[in-house]
Amino acid sequence: MGDDETLDSTLPRGATGFCRPNDGPLPETDLRAFRTALFAAARAAGGEVGELEEQEYPRTFHTAAITDDTGERVILCHGHYPWIAFAAERREWYTEEFFASPPPWADVFTQSGFVVLPDAQLTMPVSDLHASALTKTEWRQVRYYGITTLGGVLFNAWD
Repeated sequence: MGDDETLDSTLPRGATGFCRPNDGPLPETDLRAFRTALFAAARAAGGEVGELEEQEYPRTFHTAAITDDTGERVILCHGHYPWIAFAAERREWYTEEFFASPPPWADVFTQSGFVVLPDAQLTMPVSDLHASALTKTEWRQVRYYGITTLGGVLFNAWD
């Protein structure tokens, strides 16, 4: 990750949720920190926190929602890195049409140590990633599942 707190075209090990057993365990995003940021964001939005679904294999992300007077906002928190994305609806995996722009109160997550990924970055074509960004196995999964965007690479349920 660069100093601008966004992702660049090279990804850290495990960004897809896949790893080789010999590489050791992947890092884990602090779920308690996510919950704390989620409740702070709900206060900033003047809303309420909805159901929080913890990440379970094969999904690479936690899913939560905040409901305010404008409706429900779905929040995705990557299970291995402190990345936050917003989506139009709850799903098991995401493609470009399901990502949403961060709401005005998204900066609460940034203040809590997370990186809020803009929808423009999440919809970046996979072809813009460096070849070394993913392992051969990960590239096979990208092709198999027809993933075309960075968001689809990060927020997936590949098995």
